[in-house]
Amino acid sequence: KRSQKTSSRQNSQRLHRTETLVAPLSSASSIARLFVGSEAMDNESYDFIFKIVLLGDSGVGKSNLVFRFTKNEFNKDSKSTIGVEFATKTVQIEDNKLVKAQIWDTAGQERYRSIASSYYRGAVGALLVYDVTDRNSFNHVPMWLKEVEENAEKDCLIMLVGNKMDLNDQRTVFVRDGRSFARKNGLAFIETSALDATGVDTAFQRILQEIYKTQTKKQLKSVNSKSEGGGPAPGAPSAGPQRGATIALSSQPEPAQQQQRGGCCAGG
Repeated sequence: KRSQKTSSRQNSQRLHRTETLVAPLSSASSIARLFVGSEAMDNESYDFIFKIVLLGDSGVGKSNLVFRFTKNEFNKDSKSTIGVEFATKTVQIEDNKLVKAQIWDTAGQERYRSIASSYYRGAVGALLVYDVTDRNSFNHVPMWLKEVEENAEKDCLIMLVGNKMDLNDQRTVFVRDGRSFARKNGLAFIETSALDATGVDTAFQRILQEIYKTQTKKQLKSVNSKSEGGGPAPGAPSAGPQRGATIALSSQPEPAQQQQRGGCCAGG
């Protein structure tokens, strides 16, 4: 019984392990060294790694969304991010797959945008965050969307997030506004509160699940294409992403994915 309890505790820790690296005003090379160093020290088990970036104006609550998801904490004295903050969390999704989310929280201030743009590359998921009590932050969402489209992977899954929904009496951006923008642009949509945790886990779990579905479909399609073109024979054991591999997307999205970026979650 003691052995079973120990095993259960270790498994729980494995599913919810987090780490945070902060790189204020860092160059791309120094961030890369931090990133590689964290992977080298990481002995946990996982099936896939997905990179997710958070974008939005300064003060919309991006850092606290990360804190709430990775540590279940809220920092009332949180200050504007300087440069980029990096955190990870390993979670279990459907098919009992363990996914390690690499979450990059970028500075929202204009003067840091040229620094942060290089960190979008390789991202397979993005959360565009606005403050439901700040109409200007919502009006700037098209700018952030354009930045993702120009710098992230071509078929990066994007979710629009209206944060601070707990301040409903101060709201200037309504649910219908966010949902309408999301539908017009083929995005997923959700409202959250980093303060009371409403919707936070759902947002991250949902986008991780959709990324997993998208990537496994693409990998299987690639394997089938190779088989038909004289590649590996049908039934070869290489179908699907390999365990522990970082998902690398092709430079061009599949035609079906060009039509609607948000997949089944669009306008949800």
